[in-house]
Amino acid sequence: MSRERTEVAASAQAPAQRAQARLRVAVIDRDPGFMQVLANRLSALGCEHRALSTPATVETLVAMRLNALVLDLAVIGPESWDYLERVCGRLPGLAVIVCTGPSSVAQRVRGLRLGADAWMTKPCHPEELICVIEAAVRRHRRHELPQVDVASTIGEITVRPDLYQAYVGEQSLELTAREFEILQLLAQSDRVLRREEIYERVWGYAMAHGDRSVDVFVRKLRQKLRAMSPAWSYIHTHFGVGYRFAPELEVAQLESANGAADAAPELPPDLVQQLG
Repeated sequence: MSRERTEVAASAQAPAQRAQARLRVAVIDRDPGFMQVLANRLSALGCEHRALSTPATVETLVAMRLNALVLDLAVIGPESWDYLERVCGRLPGLAVIVCTGPSSVAQRVRGLRLGADAWMTKPCHPEELICVIEAAVRRHRRHELPQVDVASTIGEITVRPDLYQAYVGEQSLELTAREFEILQLLAQSDRVLRREEIYERVWGYAMAHGDRSVDVFVRKLRQKLRAMSPAWSYIHTHFGVGYRFAPELEVAQLESANGAADAAPELPPDLVQQLG
């Protein structure tokens, strides 16, 4: 697809694609008064929220696509510590706030060491709790994708944020919105990005343990880059960590290596005289 045809469709689609995801919060609690006050305040702030009177499985929490979980350990019962550890371990990008009754220093320390982002003691003011939720989500979310509308050329590709597309010459790479967001994020970073960070910043919520979505999209993105720009290598894998964007001219590297291998070794002077 040419740039001219893409511009027509992109003018209406790009703003919606760049829209930030709403904050999604789940609250596991059995205090109806507390839940109602908190729900009213979250709704007033435009947050999506779910009230749960029983603990949800990790799989259910993943399906809910949450940014934050507020948890009363008293609802869980004897398995509360195991549940907290399991949720924090399986959902490292989820902001977890324990909001429960009076506790000892040892209990609070244990909860935080198991992975909770914050510990609030009831009774607490809903406004304070919401501020704690927002702060925890900010730490996990880092920064949203930068809103850059200036075209940039990297290697052979031209990235057009205004069109949500990338090109080699006049030829579009035919990137999906998700593929473009990953390309833009990687291209604007000067470091290795963890898979979890890529997921949180592109998808907008926590990545479940074992989720391979980032790897799948990066593989498709690489295939499109390689098909349109075969002489260049753009995305590099750091095994066990994530990905780094660093355009490298593969042909030049190959020719340099071949040239060094094919260079004739210098002969000793006495052998040169004998051959002469």
